[in-house]
Amino acid sequence: MIRSVLLGTGSALPARRVSNAELAEQVDTSDEWIVERTGIRFRHIAALDETTGTLAYDAAKAALAAAGLAAQDIDLIVLATATPDQTFPSTATKVQALLGIDDCVAFDVAAVCSGFLYAVQVADSMIRAGAHRRALVIGSETFTRILDWEDRTTCVLFGDGAGAIVLEAQESADDPASPDARGILAAKLHADGRHNELLYVDGGPSTTGTVGKLRMKGREVFRHAVTNLAAVMAEALKGIDLTPDDIDWVVPHQANARILDATARKLSLPAERVIVTVDQHANTSAASVPLALDTAVRDGRIKRGDLLVLEAMGGGFTWGAAVLRY
Repeated sequence: MIRSVLLGTGSALPARRVSNAELAEQVDTSDEWIVERTGIRFRHIAALDETTGTLAYDAAKAALAAAGLAAQDIDLIVLATATPDQTFPSTATKVQALLGIDDCVAFDVAAVCSGFLYAVQVADSMIRAGAHRRALVIGSETFTRILDWEDRTTCVLFGDGAGAIVLEAQESADDPASPDARGILAAKLHADGRHNELLYVDGGPSTTGTVGKLRMKGREVFRHAVTNLAAVMAEALKGIDLTPDDIDWVVPHQANARILDATARKLSLPAERVIVTVDQHANTSAASVPLALDTAVRDGRIKRGDLLVLEAMGGGFTWGAAVLRY
């Protein structure tokens, strides 16, 4: 059968790296307070000439190089972001132009921190339908531009960055449990708009005419995140007759180290099988899963043939998981 097989990964972070101690010089906080509650030690903040689009472009170039492909080999770009360069056109089309691709399908997906998982399933569906052969799937954010820097409970949590993967249509074994079954084996997505007030931005073109700032009720988000993430991971695995014991690596949304720990415990997963990078780049929303994935591929932890689960939850609420064999 035809599946979307992962050919390469890439990522990009702004040059400016800010430690908790540096942040504490501007915000009423401390390194101890941030690390104890979130596990975060550093975040990257985009310079004035860096945008969601330029970071996405850099990540896309790295993913193409890892896949051994040229930009012209791509016929689909799906970019997940909550911080686009413009209201329109899509940031994906800006990446397309920067890559020098004359014509391909290119559009953005908005599902906040779950955006990359949504983008993966959209691209996978289009590839399986036979409409496209090779796709760039990107998560890119400049989240620091929608933060209220006077709200110490939220501004310390986020950073900027981008991650990308290249997917290609390939023949694969039918049985997802077979080691010969490569690519995306299953994906499950959810949304529940009743929880809008727990995590949102207080602006928008059709409401306030402004960009707005991020607002969050952390305790409630934490509770929903642990429950929803554990449930959707189990759901995705059960759908293809696999269990958490079959997983080599979980690559989660990097929101908070305590959420990662609690989710792993709920699934009885050992902590050493969970990729954790939140300490180095904080919560980069739609970029955090592909950033973590690229980090673990490049440092050799994730190897060809490994079974992975990607998972994320974000504002909306939206949440999802994807099972793939690398």
